[in-house]
Amino acid sequence: MQQNLRQDEQDLIAQAEAWLAEDPDPETRDELAGLLAARDLDELAARFGGTLQFGTAGLRGELGAGPMRMNRSVVIRAAAGLAAYLKAEEAPAGKTGAGLVVIGYDARYKSADFARDTAAVMVGAGLRAALLPYPLPTPVLAYAIRHLGAVAGVEVTASHNPPRDNGYKVYLGDGSQIVPPADTEIAARIAAVRSLADVPRAEWGSPGSGEAGSGGGWETLGDEVLESYLSRTDKVLTPGTPRTARVVYTAMHGVGKDVVLAAFARAGFPAPVLVAEQAEPDPAFPTVAFPNPEEPGAMDLAFAKAREVQPDIVIANDPDADRCAVAVPDAAAEGGWRMLRGDEVGALLAEHLVHKGAKGVFAESIVSSSLLGRIAAAAGVPHTETLTGFKWIARVDGLRYGYEEALGYCVDPEGVRDKDGITAALLVAELASELKSRGRTLTDLLDDLAVAHGLHATDQLSVRVEDLTVIADAMRRLREVPPARLAGLPVVSAEDLTHGTGSLPPTDGLRYYLEGDYKARVIVRPSGTEPKLKCYLEVIVPVADATELTGARERATQVLSGIKRDLAASAGI
Repeated sequence: MQQNLRQDEQDLIAQAEAWLAEDPDPETRDELAGLLAARDLDELAARFGGTLQFGTAGLRGELGAGPMRMNRSVVIRAAAGLAAYLKAEEAPAGKTGAGLVVIGYDARYKSADFARDTAAVMVGAGLRAALLPYPLPTPVLAYAIRHLGAVAGVEVTASHNPPRDNGYKVYLGDGSQIVPPADTEIAARIAAVRSLADVPRAEWGSPGSGEAGSGGGWETLGDEVLESYLSRTDKVLTPGTPRTARVVYTAMHGVGKDVVLAAFARAGFPAPVLVAEQAEPDPAFPTVAFPNPEEPGAMDLAFAKAREVQPDIVIANDPDADRCAVAVPDAAAEGGWRMLRGDEVGALLAEHLVHKGAKGVFAESIVSSSLLGRIAAAAGVPHTETLTGFKWIARVDGLRYGYEEALGYCVDPEGVRDKDGITAALLVAELASELKSRGRTLTDLLDDLAVAHGLHATDQLSVRVEDLTVIADAMRRLREVPPARLAGLPVVSAEDLTHGTGSLPPTDGLRYYLEGDYKARVIVRPSGTEPKLKCYLEVIVPVADATELTGARERATQVLSGIKRDLAASAGI
């Protein structure tokens, strides 16, 4: 049967057959058996040409059979590597007893299966495991780790990725996501797993009952953790503030709705008006091409509902509800509503918190707007920048507030040491209510910030690719021939972040500072979670008073467009 195949093709088929022999999932077994029967060598090569790489984002990829896809075999190996790492870390520390690993999951395809597989592996390794009772927002899992004193946590989610993806996010006992060197040490232990037969696992028992108790050797938690989380949510608000903002809310087919409604009710806000078509969890995400509020068209249904009911603001979560998007009425925008950029929401929340007297460090990642630093300096509070990702922001000593331009905000670091789209939504609603009580809006406050600190306008050039070599080639071009001017502005500083800086460890990225008629900044980096090259742009236009804002925004738009054009040409994208 294989006599006409090259040796490498025979090896590929043998590898797939070995994988098939131990695959515990009937669905992926059938899928792989079909590929083998059809001798679909191209598809087999795509699935067996390597392995999904475990890094600081954990795992994320398309569902399917084989080591280059997300499936139960890959998850069991990942869980085994994590368990081995946790046990090795406990031994030198002299800890006794079995550490607890708490596991949460969203409503995507296979999420519940991956969560139970993780629990089974932890129990089989001699650790304790506790499973959240049903699909819940990622912030609830991040909270549960600290609340229960767990040594680690796992959230099965692909966040805002396409429907066919799933992922595996790992937190350690401080409630923050893993960073180097933990990621490489876990990856090495995953690579050491040769066969699923070598991984002890508890039996699944009676999965899916949704009831608290034990099954398969692990504990299925009840609602206590969720209730404890909810009891903290309104603590981000100031007692006695107005709670009048009317909100249209979309869960984007994710798991945020019930928790958001409960949090808003506890805080005393009017019940948000739901976008019914997107309110319930649905792993197919039928109304959006990408379940990400930032993607074109994703907010169309929310804006239609807003035009119908005329709320003060629109709020959206991504599917696992750790991100928060905000939209405001804008007569100049198509359809009368405009999405605020993550940097705008980040600045609004910062101004709100300093106005309330918040103390502690205000932190952001390097791809976020420099406006936060100016707000912090004016308020006399410490400010710092980190590498991209909340895994870094969450580790800032003395953190009081952290944000990243990709719609992530940490407003209660003592409760959730990660971005939390639910508490952020409450704080936005409080700010909108306070402004409303004075006849003002979020856009009025943004205008105030522009006059006080200069108009900080941001944009992004983002390129999704099928072939990852496109990203590598673009980064190589920019390193070999850095741009001298962008949009007519001279590049006065070009940093290759792979060498690190005085305050930042090494990362794959480039940073340019421009200065001419205006100051500007550009950061270029490959995405850590998607096949994208991402370029973050900022231009600062001085503003003397509110009468100059319209002209300043027009000039900023022109400069940002020019930077996009010239940067794309330099990168060859």
